[in-house]
Amino acid sequence: MDLRESITNQTNVSFTIANHLFSKVSHKENNIVLSPLSLQVVLSIIAAGSEGPTQQQLLEFLQSKSTHHLNSFASQLVSVVLANAAPAGGPLLSFVNGVWIEQTLTLHSSFKQIVSTDFKANLSSVDFHNKALEVIKEVNLWAEKETNGLIKDLLPPRSVNSSTSLIFANALYFKGAWNQKFDASETKDYDFHLMNDISVKVPFMTSKKKQFIRAYDDFKVLGLPYKKGEDKRQFSMYIFLPNSKDGLSYLVEKVASESEFLRRKLPLEKVEVGDFRIPKFAISFGLETCDVLKELGLVLPFSEGGLTKMVDSVGSSNLCVSNIFHKSFIEVNEEGTEAAAASAAVVLIRGTMYVSTQLDFVADHPFLFLIREDLTGTIIFVGQVLNPLAE
Repeated sequence: MDLRESITNQTNVSFTIANHLFSKVSHKENNIVLSPLSLQVVLSIIAAGSEGPTQQQLLEFLQSKSTHHLNSFASQLVSVVLANAAPAGGPLLSFVNGVWIEQTLTLHSSFKQIVSTDFKANLSSVDFHNKALEVIKEVNLWAEKETNGLIKDLLPPRSVNSSTSLIFANALYFKGAWNQKFDASETKDYDFHLMNDISVKVPFMTSKKKQFIRAYDDFKVLGLPYKKGEDKRQFSMYIFLPNSKDGLSYLVEKVASESEFLRRKLPLEKVEVGDFRIPKFAISFGLETCDVLKELGLVLPFSEGGLTKMVDSVGSSNLCVSNIFHKSFIEVNEEGTEAAAASAAVVLIRGTMYVSTQLDFVADHPFLFLIREDLTGTIIFVGQVLNPLAE
């Protein structure tokens, strides 16, 4: 499986997760940002340490033919796609993995080789039996440090105890400056229309410069490139704006159901703009993903065990995932974007295009956004903005 095919599958999984999450009643009125990529990497580590029906279910969920393909994809992500672009003048990027193992256990040699080599994970031996609270602090401080202070308290209190055997975690940080920065003196307050027919005053950024925009029958897409480094990678934010003020859920479903949607719909050329306004926003979001993943059919890692290739122990058949925690943050302003995400899995012993010479793009009602590396098509963050004033 080549990198392009792996990324197509990663995109499909990302939107499956996002669509399911956005459509849940509990989140229908919330701003959301998450990194499906961060979650998928943690699940890939779990897949590498599992076998039998559990591994098969993980592979099916991640749309991969084998753990070898997942490991190879993770290796390319860490070393190439998400390598820091700042030294070459591009976005500041950090993508790191960590593994914490109970000190009385030993990682299976082949599993240790995979997490160290392909996932470039830092390995730490800790005392879960007697110092579970200290381990929570250690993992949380690691996530906070690796995300430049944006993700705090990734693991909630009591999420780790004396029966915990392993923690797999991932931390992702992104800071990119717009290729064309917005003039802060031009930012003004306008109405943003919420789902309930109420409007709020929100600071909107604007520009008279040409923009990457494509318009279709029922939505428009805006591409905002980040400043590019000397390598070939190009990171961009895309905003999908439904024409209808209440059309977001239909649009998200459409994006999620068409595997080639992004490749065919993204704007490739700049056009003259008429009325052009984008709201500033900042979002923090946290989620215990276990219920969401189970609802999407990923059940066995949380119940049946099958995580038998992780540690050298007679009790390894009793290992199962107790939960996977995910936190994300994003801030969009005149200068660019700062975003971060972290995921941690706790493993325990159980018991038709429209063309115009000039286009308006006024994001004054709920919209979908994503941050993507365009050369490979890797989606790093995805989210929805329902109210730019609500964090």
